[in-house]
Amino acid sequence: MTPAARLSAAIETLETIDSNRVPAAQALKEWGTAHRFAGSGDRAAIAGLVWDVLRRRASSAWIMGEETPRARLLGMLHLERKLDADQIAALCDGSRFAPQPLSDAERSALSANSLDKAPAHVAGDYPEWLDPYFKEVFGEDRAAEAEAMASRAPLDLRVNTLKAQRDKVLASTAHLGTMPTKWSPNGLRIEISADARNPGIHAEEAFIKGLIEVQDEGSQLAALLSAAKPGEQVIDLCAGAGGKTLALAAMMGGKGRLIATDQDKRQLAPIHERLSRAGVHNCEVRTPKGRDMGEGDALSDIRATADLVMIDAPCTGTGTWRRNPDAKWRMRPGALDVRLKAQAEVLDRAAGLVKPGGRIAYVTCSVLAPENNDQVRAFLTRHHGFSFVPSAEVTAALWDKADDFAAATLQSPEGLLMTPRRTGTDGFFVSVLRRG
Repeated sequence: MTPAARLSAAIETLETIDSNRVPAAQALKEWGTAHRFAGSGDRAAIAGLVWDVLRRRASSAWIMGEETPRARLLGMLHLERKLDADQIAALCDGSRFAPQPLSDAERSALSANSLDKAPAHVAGDYPEWLDPYFKEVFGEDRAAEAEAMASRAPLDLRVNTLKAQRDKVLASTAHLGTMPTKWSPNGLRIEISADARNPGIHAEEAFIKGLIEVQDEGSQLAALLSAAKPGEQVIDLCAGAGGKTLALAAMMGGKGRLIATDQDKRQLAPIHERLSRAGVHNCEVRTPKGRDMGEGDALSDIRATADLVMIDAPCTGTGTWRRNPDAKWRMRPGALDVRLKAQAEVLDRAAGLVKPGGRIAYVTCSVLAPENNDQVRAFLTRHHGFSFVPSAEVTAALWDKADDFAAATLQSPEGLLMTPRRTGTDGFFVSVLRRG
């Protein structure tokens, strides 16, 4: 397919998303099924265009002055791909399979309009109803912070230190373009260009042998900041597929007791194979036995014994918009209310599992204060025996990078916040609470 034909296919897919109200991933899959002649490179390029339009949906429509799929695509090419009006016109020439030529109004918008006077939610490309929440956290920087959250994410890997060292894995994966991550001592990063396909990590020898796992650097750091140690009893209360469980196991060096559970037992399905591949032998997976039975039942025999309880809390996922830009436009206020209730419940369960002197590491991939600062403050009003661990003590887990990392994050008495703009990671909030 020509570059112009790919533009037409992206517009068609965006029209399907709008008219049928389906997730972008589903619309792209349906397009690929209906157009089997398109090669994998074509499908990757079309997907890249669609995802970039969703990333810049509001700002692209603003500069074009209309909300149509075509207008948003043209605006994205200007804002995200940095093409000028003449370059865009060369692609939209009306030839076979190409979009129709630019109108005078479209050419004028591309040449003259800008985001200089756009509202913060437009310049930052997020739903208007979230603007008060972004203002509370970021103030006048909210448009810049949100714009970074709309950028394309890299692919990050975590080296499994139970089996390998980063330098050796870096050398063996050089063909993938890996480079060391800025903050995590165990991380590798692969930058992905606009039209490129994600590398087949799961087919790599290093992955098959359990030397690497796919994990954003921010998620790696959240685990490191919990300061899990060899010999401790650690509970991963919202283990899900096991990403942070594996990171905690590596930090513990195979020594101590690690327990992984999740209220939704379906989420635990992949964890067993991942633990086996990673060479983790000190982890016990506890699955709720009944439909309505949660972690409290699965852990009833080990109350008040844990050195550390990790809570990778269910949240709105606003910090991961770089990877799933479709989600931000489908998010509704009711989703936040549901998450806040679930977070309070899991924090209260964790409180009964921690021994005196033990700690809770509360982590979200959200940048919203109600899920972060407000949530842990409310926890302390319900559980007076806990207090915040100072950020300086928390970031000390990063050793020589501790001071620079602390300076890069947005800090508060309740914890620290990573963002794409500040730390180059997904958005993660980390708060460590110690039981007196």
